[in-house]
Amino acid sequence: MARGYWIGRVDVHNEEGYKPYAQANGAIFKKWGGRYVVRGGTHTGVEGQARSRNVVIEFPDYETAMACYRSPEYQENIKRRTPHSIAELVIVEGFDGQQP
Repeated sequence: MARGYWIGRVDVHNEEGYKPYAQANGAIFKKWGGRYVVRGGTHTGVEGQARSRNVVIEFPDYETAMACYRSPEYQENIKRRTPHSIAELVIVEGFDGQQP
């Protein structure tokens, strides 16, 4: 079964205000079986407009990734993030087919 992924790109304009959001995410993601694959780190924007932070979170499957996003805990946590950042988030199903 293909895994599910959150791909987030974020610009934070208030580090202190953003911290409660980031701290609460650990317990939320753990509940849904999520784990960080990418969390910040060195990056180079080679096409399009880059954001200052990039995050990839892996979930057991697409449905679980969606359920985590829609959960009351995460929806409440979004309220902590939005005043302090600009974010783009997509949820995608991983590829589980034959490679070239």
